[in-house]
Amino acid sequence: MSTERPRATALASAALAVALTATGCGGGSGSGKNGDAHADTKDRSASVQLQWKPCTAPTPAQGGGKAPGKAWECAKLPVPLDYAKPDGEQIELALIRAKALDTAHRIGSLVFNFGGPGGSGIATLPGLSESYAKLRDRYDLVSFDPRGVGESAGVRCQSDKELDASSQIDATPDDDTELQATLAANKAYIDACSRNSGKTLPHVGTTAAARDMDRIRAALGDDKLHYFGISYGTELGGVYAHLFPERVGRAVLDAVVDPTQDPLQGDLGQTKGFQLALDDYLKDCPSEGGAIGCPTQDDITTLLKNLDKTPLPTSQGRKLTQDQAVGGIAAALYSKDTWKYLTAGLAEAIRKGTGNTLLLLSDSMSGRSPDGRYSNLQAANRAVSCDDAQQRYTVDDVKRQLPEFRQASPVFGESAAWSLLACTGWPVKGEWRTPEVSAKGAAPIVVIGNTGDPATPYEGARQMAQQLGDGVGIQVTYKGEGHGAYNTGSACTTNLVDAYLLDGKVPTAGTTCA
Repeated sequence: MSTERPRATALASAALAVALTATGCGGGSGSGKNGDAHADTKDRSASVQLQWKPCTAPTPAQGGGKAPGKAWECAKLPVPLDYAKPDGEQIELALIRAKALDTAHRIGSLVFNFGGPGGSGIATLPGLSESYAKLRDRYDLVSFDPRGVGESAGVRCQSDKELDASSQIDATPDDDTELQATLAANKAYIDACSRNSGKTLPHVGTTAAARDMDRIRAALGDDKLHYFGISYGTELGGVYAHLFPERVGRAVLDAVVDPTQDPLQGDLGQTKGFQLALDDYLKDCPSEGGAIGCPTQDDITTLLKNLDKTPLPTSQGRKLTQDQAVGGIAAALYSKDTWKYLTAGLAEAIRKGTGNTLLLLSDSMSGRSPDGRYSNLQAANRAVSCDDAQQRYTVDDVKRQLPEFRQASPVFGESAAWSLLACTGWPVKGEWRTPEVSAKGAAPIVVIGNTGDPATPYEGARQMAQQLGDGVGIQVTYKGEGHGAYNTGSACTTNLVDAYLLDGKVPTAGTTCA
């Protein structure tokens, strides 16, 4: 996996689909440097008249064309860059919506965050809107680019060419020469972020984004925030519920980030989650492999060992590195629907010695479109993560943790351990050890955990439900594969969520869907 490993379910799968078609993250208070959210008692954005205009939206590949625009409207919402100075400099949040079809029975707006951090809501929602067609009957479907993302004062760091070049640097150094190159690349990246987005960097953390969501709620004219958060969006939703418990409407958290884990614990848990998903894929592969054939884990580890020495050629003229291959394997594990691409990509690399498919899979994780342009996914992911987390790790920390990470996964462990250096040298001090998500007095929040989830392991849902508080966090289990539950084809899960969001039917805590 790369240094930035976005946890976005819909984001990753949508971008992956586009790319393949084109080629045949408890101690924090939740306030801190962004001011006291509870002091902001009046709906400052309630008087804002959003100017909605018909629009087309970028596809999830971020630049690979436009999504259909007839149903879509876009608007900009001004919010403070620094909530400690609410009347100071403003930035604009980019919003997108499709209006409810059954206006006579409209409930309000349903706001989506698809994860990351760093995922563009205005790019993702249009491509996935068919999955939420039933919800659109009675809700305006709304999403947005969180601050620092995409069109909302997006963080910018390195150029496309610089990102391509840095992707060829060995991210799992084996000797001092490689280590120095890795550290130099990390410093160069951070320096570029400071140089190109220094004014924005201190103000893109999750607390500020949660406060933005309350401004969005008010500007939409809703007394309560109806919310669907996926992956990192569950952390954002939990922080919002803590800050504004009385304003929580009907909310669903799917593919849940564990709010009790620090970055090291989270990375280790995610490493185990991806290994579990890989094990499940390998067991299932006879039904996926067909004529291509199925790899073994030994095949995969041998391939990665060879790639560490000799990257594979691709038809793009770029080389597939070991780290890109690990990222490509991880990308394909986000959905059972993409396991077949993993089979094809591994077969191609092992048997033919070319890395075309695995590179495309890796690109879907890093936000690189087929034309060579990058979204700001990597930059926003690191900026938000480092603004949030107080922990800064050293090379010695990584070396101490390497045995445990390798034991957790011979495929993903080493890359995950070295990714702990992502925030080392970051110019902004992190806000919390772990996010505060307790939400006493909030309406029930449905918290769904998938037992086979690679990126947000199942335990996170139990911890989130407990931290939200008794009667608030309503845990539901989905026994399945892939990242998230609602869009996996489980009628049980879909019907349960729809019944809550549309009819207010709170599921029984402990409900299990298969």
